[in-house]
Amino acid sequence: MPEANRNQLIAPAVVLAIAILFSSVIFAKVQRDNKRDSQRIEATGSAKRSIKSDYAILHVRLTGNGEGMADAYRDLQRQKPQVLAQLRAKGFAESAIKVSAPQLIMNYEKNGNGFETGRVISYQYTQEFRLESGDVYAIEKLSQEITALVEQGLVVVIDPPQYFYTKLAELKIEIQAEAAADAALRAKRIAEATGRTLGPLQAARMGVLQITPKNSNEIADYGMNDVSSIEKEITAVVNGEFIIN
Repeated sequence: MPEANRNQLIAPAVVLAIAILFSSVIFAKVQRDNKRDSQRIEATGSAKRSIKSDYAILHVRLTGNGEGMADAYRDLQRQKPQVLAQLRAKGFAESAIKVSAPQLIMNYEKNGNGFETGRVISYQYTQEFRLESGDVYAIEKLSQEITALVEQGLVVVIDPPQYFYTKLAELKIEIQAEAAADAALRAKRIAEATGRTLGPLQAARMGVLQITPKNSNEIADYGMNDVSSIEKEITAVVNGEFIIN
């Protein structure tokens, strides 16, 4: 076979061999990268802090009753000064007391089957007094003592006080960061226990925040936001996924 023809046959074969070798190297690298990427670890971290409510709200509802609408309203107005006097005596200025507009309730007669007949047999007027204060203990004490108005013949209902922490937005960021750091520390210890080192964070999922009464074990799938207690605990959970080397 002429030399020129032989060279023409060898050249494509060499190019093909080089291409196959190069492809094999790339494939092997991709396989190693994929294997390395698939070696991941998940760890869940948590953080908890104790907080004290710094704002409180108390609702007091007064009711006036009467056979007629005017009678019920007069009964409400008769009791109102006594409520305001009691609140002022406990250290709450009248300007700090938010008073809602009176609301009318009509009570209907019911027949022997328990259905309303359409005939009004009595009327009620209710009015709400709302107190807000940064002195949470003053609100707590008032909620316990104002029930004495019942002994004075007043028709009054006191709702349980609501206690809030007003710096919650700032705290959420801090405590979630602490939970993420805890997740990284747990993952690092697991990796080291198996002779590996922890790589970068690949993904993180923030759990819902649980704000519960102090020393409570209550949790809820959608998170909790306790307003019933002054002393609380806030717990954050973060699930992190890391590369391990």
